Amino acid sequence: MLYWERARLRFVTRLRIPPHLHADVVVAGGGPAGASSAARLASAGLRVLVLDQRSFPRDKVCGDFVGPAALVELAALGVTNRTDYVSSNVIRQAALFLDGRELIHRRMPEVGHLPAYGRCIPRMQLDHWLLDAARTAGAGIMEGVRVQGFDVQTDCVTVFAERRHEKVQLRARLLIGADGSSSVVSRTLRGASPSDENRIIAVRAYYDGVSGSEDRCDLYFSAESFPGYYWLFPTAATTANVGVGMVLETLPPTADHLRDLLAGLVASDSALAERLAGARLRGKVVGWPLTTYDARLALVADRVMLTGDAAGFINPLNGEGIQYALTSGRWAAECAVDALGDDDLSSARLEAYASRATRELRYDMALAGLIVQLIRNRHLTPVWLEALKVISARARIDEEYAQTTGGILAGLTPARDALSARILGRTIDQAVYSAVLGTAWAALKGPSHLARTGANMLQSGVSIAATLLSNPAALADWIAGIARQGGELALQVAAHLGQDGAIAHPPSPILASVARLRIPSEKPADYRSRSIM
Repeated sequence: MLYWERARLRFVTRLRIPPHLHADVVVAGGGPAGASSAARLASAGLRVLVLDQRSFPRDKVCGDFVGPAALVELAALGVTNRTDYVSSNVIRQAALFLDGRELIHRRMPEVGHLPAYGRCIPRMQLDHWLLDAARTAGAGIMEGVRVQGFDVQTDCVTVFAERRHEKVQLRARLLIGADGSSSVVSRTLRGASPSDENRIIAVRAYYDGVSGSEDRCDLYFSAESFPGYYWLFPTAATTANVGVGMVLETLPPTADHLRDLLAGLVASDSALAERLAGARLRGKVVGWPLTTYDARLALVADRVMLTGDAAGFINPLNGEGIQYALTSGRWAAECAVDALGDDDLSSARLEAYASRATRELRYDMALAGLIVQLIRNRHLTPVWLEALKVISARARIDEEYAQTTGGILAGLTPARDALSARILGRTIDQAVYSAVLGTAWAALKGPSHLARTGANMLQSGVSIAATLLSNPAALADWIAGIARQGGELALQVAAHLGQDGAIAHPPSPILASVARLRIPSEKPADYRSRSIM
């Protein structure tokens, strides 16, 4: 009898008794990435808690443009069925301006299953709709909760938070970090804050009394705002989101305060001023930092995943983030359902999500990163703006070229298509043509004019070279960055040889998923009534 008693005690000692869990999954952040993953996980039958430090509806500084690929994600989440969504402003065309002069004006290209339009939806509305979709799917929503860190144990992850100045601890099987560019979850997982090299800064304001086409987004470039751009995105017939953004680290460093820069651009850019003639500023000019993609940083750890802005899923070239937030939230949910079903939340198992993100995004982000590294050198701004003229000139006369380059800008076409022999060849052809045409035009004006043109070009080249060499350390850092980004791009080109860049199939509606395993002891609604302390 004593033998069996000792055997029983040894068995009990070895038996892992799961701790009390508040949820299967805690999602830190109720923005597009967090709401997207929460809605899918909850619809699959899992217990989900969404934590956000703000109360919804709440404003979020953004350009507000929601592209065609993001609209497909919204449809799968059921958001497009709302009457207030249907009344949101449709964007069917875009125009590109340089120093107040229109370079090109095109309708949104048609690509695959995607709609040939976008929408401009203020984040006050969009994020509220998405969180409602998560709530409708069964997720518990806890607002006014600030996540402060987490700790991973053998059989759960404990999330440390604060609510109304009181400490809160929540235990779950999995934590999804979707808490934005200043993510606490990301900083804890990766052990450091994002590098300034991977930061974009931007400001935006809303204007009433705006004129011009309500279905046209305008993008503006000038030497003052480069490396970056400013925009006017109509949110309704006479209202618009107007802003400016650029990379944080430039050579030489950018001295302009972006709020002052935006005010100056509104006054000095003739194309923008025309649309804002008689318009009035509503509210304040507000700014925000964005953390862009860095392939060297981890996306998962044991029982933890990063999505959206927290993962750095922001295109450094155009600042696009909503599309990547919604898509990565879906990818994370799909991986999590399988991992939770097998009760394997190890980093090795969750790596399936990281691998998918790498496969889908890394190539395009590598190309965007190399371009941004090149243009962050402001000494070469005239060169970059001339390249923009060449691309626009080709797009005006070549519909296929316009469809591809416009699709890349709108997030409809993989950026890798810009490296195709077809696009590169036509770009080079246009550059040569423009150079020859410019030389011929100067020659027609007489030998003296041609000589002055050549002398001016030579003087500009010498001046640029002298300026670059005046700060050898900064120049070396810039070149090292080009080498690093170029190596990353070469790696991705090699990895994708022979693969096509077709747009993925539409996401399945959230109600179509079914979890393979569920271990709930309480209904999601119970989270709202019981204590979480």
